[in-house]
Amino acid sequence: MVEIREVQTRRDRKAFVTYPFKLYKDNKYYVPPLRVDEYKIFNSKCDYADVTNNCFFLAYKDGELVGRIHGIEQKQYNEIYKTKTIRFTRFDSIDDQEVANALFDAVVNWGKAKNMDNIVGPLGFSDMEREGLLIEGFEEKQTYAEQYNYDYYQKLIENYGFTKDVDWLEFNLTKKEDLDPRMFTIGDRLMQMNNLHLAPIDGISQGKYYDKYGRKFFELLDETYKKLYGVVPANPKLVKNMISTFKFFIPKKYFRVIVDKDDNLISFAMLMPSFSEALIKSKGRITPPFIIRALKAMKKPKMVDFMLVGVHPDFANKGIPSVFLKLFYPMFDEGVESFETNLNLEYNHEIMNCWKYFNARQHKRRRCFKKEIN
Repeated sequence: MVEIREVQTRRDRKAFVTYPFKLYKDNKYYVPPLRVDEYKIFNSKCDYADVTNNCFFLAYKDGELVGRIHGIEQKQYNEIYKTKTIRFTRFDSIDDQEVANALFDAVVNWGKAKNMDNIVGPLGFSDMEREGLLIEGFEEKQTYAEQYNYDYYQKLIENYGFTKDVDWLEFNLTKKEDLDPRMFTIGDRLMQMNNLHLAPIDGISQGKYYDKYGRKFFELLDETYKKLYGVVPANPKLVKNMISTFKFFIPKKYFRVIVDKDDNLISFAMLMPSFSEALIKSKGRITPPFIIRALKAMKKPKMVDFMLVGVHPDFANKGIPSVFLKLFYPMFDEGVESFETNLNLEYNHEIMNCWKYFNARQHKRRRCFKKEIN
């Protein structure tokens, strides 16, 4: 018999956060999140505390912890799109349909009590969190921004009655040896034609650079991503905390912006040296060895993650992002072996068109599911 317990105590919170480390012990593809960030989801320190309602459940069978799930009412999203939707995320379970059903029942009943009429997931607080269920690419390297799961999860979810809502595709990008050199000059001409330029990174500290462009970045991010699946505007608490995180984890050379003559942001590209190996070895803890490995990854990464790329709607389809090709392609000669694109919506052909400048291998697919509950 499966027993469902709502997370209420400090002990429950620890069990919720640490359960995946037990489930994925010795799995070389699982990249853990930072534990310190996971503990924040339970309290007012959470970046989304003011814009969401949440529930957390643990599943026990014969006295043993065998699963967990997090349910979210994203009030921003529901207000903007006039929906009554709840989300599920942080779903982990042994390969047992009874356990999975009990976990989903707990979240669905919580949603029904709030008069919600449908559930989607895996989907976090926003698209700044891990999202989607891995359904292809179980033997591929994962990134910090991605959640790994076992292949049986899809069966557990579909057997409960969920169906596909949307897929994301992911690509591994390597150097294209026969790339026409003229591709590196196209961007320069486009910049001149539109009176644009790259914001300089020399002569300005890391902190001041992010102070100058961090908030502008989030404003443009909201504008360029607002029509994408599951997206909600960045709230002030999130913006403040994310800028602080960027200052530490993302050197300014990996965050480049294109601006006009008045210093308004027109386009951005944010990359991040891969910290996956450092996180795996530290088991999600920020320890001195983790910091050393992270700093080493910043200086000489072998893999770099494309985190976010966007362009102002007024400059869409003008080839502006090709400017970044000239900036990032030389990284191959500096020791970078490949780039990871992270999640691209299956219908976002504009962003996937950018990968034609690389040897692009579509190697992972993630899915978000939906189900009516009322």
